[in-house]
Amino acid sequence: MVWSRTASRILHRRRKSGPLTVSPYLRYFLIYSGAIAAGYLASMARVPLPWMIGPLLFSSALGLAGYTVRVPQVTRPIGQTIVSGVVGLSFTPAALVVVSEQIVAMIVVAILIIVAGFAVAALLMRLSRVDVISASLASIPVGPVEIAHLAIRYGVDPGPVVFAQTVRIMLVVLVIPPVIIALDGSVADPTLTLGSGTMIDPAGAVLLLALSTAGGIAFKLIRVSSPFFLGPLAFSAAASAMMLPVAAPPFIFLAAAQILLGVWLGAVIDRKLIKNARGFIPAAMLSTAIMVSLCCAIALGMSAITGIRWTTAVLATAPGSITEMALTAKILQDGVAMVTAFHIVRIFIIIPSAPLIFAITARVAGAKPGGP
Repeated sequence: MVWSRTASRILHRRRKSGPLTVSPYLRYFLIYSGAIAAGYLASMARVPLPWMIGPLLFSSALGLAGYTVRVPQVTRPIGQTIVSGVVGLSFTPAALVVVSEQIVAMIVVAILIIVAGFAVAALLMRLSRVDVISASLASIPVGPVEIAHLAIRYGVDPGPVVFAQTVRIMLVVLVIPPVIIALDGSVADPTLTLGSGTMIDPAGAVLLLALSTAGGIAFKLIRVSSPFFLGPLAFSAAASAMMLPVAAPPFIFLAAAQILLGVWLGAVIDRKLIKNARGFIPAAMLSTAIMVSLCCAIALGMSAITGIRWTTAVLATAPGSITEMALTAKILQDGVAMVTAFHIVRIFIIIPSAPLIFAITARVAGAKPGGP
């Protein structure tokens, strides 16, 4: 109760009199303290990915309650760098074999997901009466930050588009891992799998973090989309494939990174966004559910054709959230290399080509970059 009353004073509500002047560092402390508590409660409840889902729900709840949730922008690239570096470790020589054997399936899946995105966009246009550019930007699986930039470039309101992309990621994170783990039934306590059974190699962990940071900076300098995700992932995957002496950092680093990303993602949702996109929200949520269902159908079809285990196929074809899907595969201790390889190939197809895809869409729709 004391913490709640203190938070109410400092995480101010939006009032006509204006916000209180409070040190941002104290506000950050309260936000992240609450996020850590939410993550801990989620871990006690044995929720899969508790340190991501707990903080995500916490910061979303604050925003919907009317509190201002502002966190430093640097927290996202920091979290991405750590998590992407750890995920890249799964790209072992065995994963290279998977890529060589399933590369055609990976490319076909990426194309099918893009096609599914446009099909869902057509439905979203009919349900919410938005233009083709907004509907396409909201439906093709791309990161919220990248999609906001593209929305501004093509002269559409980024708010609803970011909301739709965020809802997609949240739905994937909140639904697929718990459902997959529950249906699989082979894991008694999913919260123990990621943090146990691994010897800590300080030198290897430092090397991994250094390479991951270098990858993010390098991709930023050459202006690759989502540099602090793809850069660390590429450098870590290359190091792992070449069997360099890299190793995962202690689990507390991975948990902290998930907290940063969970808070950042949940902070996108607030009352203003809900109010401005009120008519768009039901259609966006329905289209998101349909997109996830289509991807699951693609997964089951791929499983039937290739013989890949269905749980692995669903995780491999999930529309986004490679981090959570790879971590879920790690919890299941099955198909980590397969899931990681599918997502890596799809990401390197979709994200770099997203500007071209939407440029063609804009040209067909008669829109021009910079305005409608």
